[in-house]
Amino acid sequence: MALEITDASFEEVVLKSDKPVLVDFWAAWCGPCRMVSPIVDEISSEYDGKAVVGKVDVDANQEFAAKYGVRNIPTVLIFKNGEVVDKQVGAAPKKTYTDKIDSQL
Repeated sequence: MALEITDASFEEVVLKSDKPVLVDFWAAWCGPCRMVSPIVDEISSEYDGKAVVGKVDVDANQEFAAKYGVRNIPTVLIFKNGEVVDKQVGAAPKKTYTDKIDSQL
């Protein structure tokens, strides 16, 4: 399962990570988010130890969604060394996300 990332844990989990980080910005009411969610969970298992994979519920945690200009969900951001290095807006196939992580490993 992907990590649940909150505004309180975002800096520690995402920005200070020494590994690439995939962050899925989502909401419970969002249909495409529900399609992406199991993909993100699979990626979390497959990349355990190689990358950090987490989810931010934008309804409960708005600070970093706003900071990174997340206006449409699902939005997946890839971070490396505390910086956004890649982005995917809208639902996409699993390979789209894994390719983005692989390019940062």
